[in-house]
Amino acid sequence: MPWPPAILDLEASGFGRGSYPIELGFVAPDGSCFCTLIRPDPDWLHWDERAEALHGISRELLLQHGRPAAWVAREANERLAGQTVYCDAWAHDYPWLARLFDVVDLVPSFRLADLRSLLSEAETACWQRVLDEVRAELQISRHRASSDARVLQLALLRVRQVAAH
Repeated sequence: MPWPPAILDLEASGFGRGSYPIELGFVAPDGSCFCTLIRPDPDWLHWDERAEALHGISRELLLQHGRPAAWVAREANERLAGQTVYCDAWAHDYPWLARLFDVVDLVPSFRLADLRSLLSEAETACWQRVLDEVRAELQISRHRASSDARVLQLALLRVRQVAAH
């Protein structure tokens, strides 16, 4: 497995039943980023104002600048083919990713796994502290998919160093 691994994050229209992905972002093992807004499918109607307040992405912005779901799924497949890609909120991210691929009748060419599966007990013990430190150092004001993925990847690299000492 390449180290660091690819890290993926999704922003969504809300949480729970009916929610759908609105932004997909990831950081590859080499540090390169990919991020795109996703235009909602006509059947995707759920919208949660609290989620919008968190990520700052309006439905109007998605309709104007979002890419079609088929394009997003194909790009993710092409760029992540054969990799295990990690996320920090698997219970949310997996259903959203499945919804993206299902609506366009595609299957992911990559595997999505929980980032916590990479952490040892010692790393798990200091994970949140290291994650908070990295967020503070980077001073990222936007809660967006690629920014969140970058923070997670850098925290993963640092937590390995911290736990080793």
